Amino acid sequence: MAAQARRKLIAGNWKMNKTVPEALTLAREVKGMVAGVPAERVEVALAPPFVSLLAVAAELQGTEVKLAAQNCYWEASGAYTGEVSAPMLASAGCAYVIVGHSERRQYFGETDETVNKRARAVVGAGMTPILCVGETLEEREAGRTLEVVGRQVEGGLKGFQAAEVAGFVLAYEPVWAIGTGRTATSAQAQEVHRAIREQLARLYDQATANRVIIQYGGSVKPENAAELLKQPDVDGALVGGASLKAGDFAAIVKAGL
Repeated sequence: MAAQARRKLIAGNWKMNKTVPEALTLAREVKGMVAGVPAERVEVALAPPFVSLLAVAAELQGTEVKLAAQNCYWEASGAYTGEVSAPMLASAGCAYVIVGHSERRQYFGETDETVNKRARAVVGAGMTPILCVGETLEEREAGRTLEVVGRQVEGGLKGFQAAEVAGFVLAYEPVWAIGTGRTATSAQAQEVHRAIREQLARLYDQATANRVIIQYGGSVKPENAAELLKQPDVDGALVGGASLKAGDFAAIVKAGL
């Protein structure tokens, strides 16, 4: 599959924002603004907090907009108070689940090993993982970006077969650019995305590497989206703050056309 054949995926990660009524309003606004976007070229997904998943799922019914969850636990059920399992998310209508977001790694002790277990649970429940990788500012300044990202990719994908990985979404999110207003330049983003794709070709094969969607995340805004999204190995965006404003998010979606 040629690079041009990969569709873009623009996903809005609402993080710990929006009450249920606010989430419904935002989903309704986004739904209306992206209604004319052809899903075969740009797919749109929204990741509200867990408490809003069912309400947002109902709001999105009959549209091309997909539902995503922000995390999941790796066990299917059991005595794990406060956790949410992949089968639960699938039953709520989720198509995607974000795993390994840098905030999960930073604040909640996520490791490459637990990210891998979560990704396996997501695939086992029939959904697609959005597996996040990215380096800190200290790691970038030490020249270790490709080493760190490469380790996270390999750890997150450990034990998966090529046929499974071909359907994955990877999200490169430089930690120093998340919520800081700083953004990797389009050249910096493309360099890492290309390195990830080359690594996928080494781990599996070129055909698999060509099929994997690799998103960029880190202070993506309407002003920088088009430049980032036109890079040959940037296949979409995992949008944080700008996804909380329907107009900004819709502008990013349309920048992917």
